[in-house]
Amino acid sequence: MAVETADTVVATPREGKFNKNAARRVRVAGKIPAVVYGAGQDAVAVTVDPRAITKILHSDSGHNTIFDLNVEGATLVKAMIVDWQREPIKGKLLHIDLKRIAMDKLMRVSVPIQLTGTSAGVKNQGGILDHVLREVEIECLPGDIPSHLDVDVSGLELHGVIRVSDLPHSGSIKFLGDENATVAHVTAVKEEAAAEVVAASPTEPEVAKKGKTDAEAAPAADAKKK
Repeated sequence: MAVETADTVVATPREGKFNKNAARRVRVAGKIPAVVYGAGQDAVAVTVDPRAITKILHSDSGHNTIFDLNVEGATLVKAMIVDWQREPIKGKLLHIDLKRIAMDKLMRVSVPIQLTGTSAGVKNQGGILDHVLREVEIECLPGDIPSHLDVDVSGLELHGVIRVSDLPHSGSIKFLGDENATVAHVTAVKEEAAAEVVAASPTEPEVAKKGKTDAEAAPAADAKKK
């Protein structure tokens, strides 16, 4: 049996029927059903330890973490978590989609934006810092994916704006989307209060969208990757 380490997730191929009853039996046994796909290879139904997946999702790099995937009986590959489903009440993991990663091919991923420092507009002018854009989509090689992007807001005064173009850029990362998009700005208190009044106005009830319910459904094509 393969040994699972901090940098390795061990997966055991599943056999037999892949229906809801089979998935339930996998969970009762302390594992969760998963699918591995990508890199031009066939999709493989497997089981994994939910503790290993939870540890990755709660790490600094979260679902952008690249790890070694050891599917028993197959060659060790690099992989990422690209989709996961949780039980709506207790939040237990129900199903995982894992994607094989080619380390020499560009990927599109979304990374979180973290604001650092205390804005001058908040500290000295009584403004409110509004963090508008919390993650941004980038393209880079898997080995260059940052866990997050830091932006210092110390010099941001009242009515000042930080845009995507102000985020740290490097030759290894390409930003996708609008470089003029607002990441954060400092507003006056009265502007913030007015925005809250508008947000609190009665609206038509929103019909909840039905999520993915078939935990054993085959994953989408690689194109679904961010």
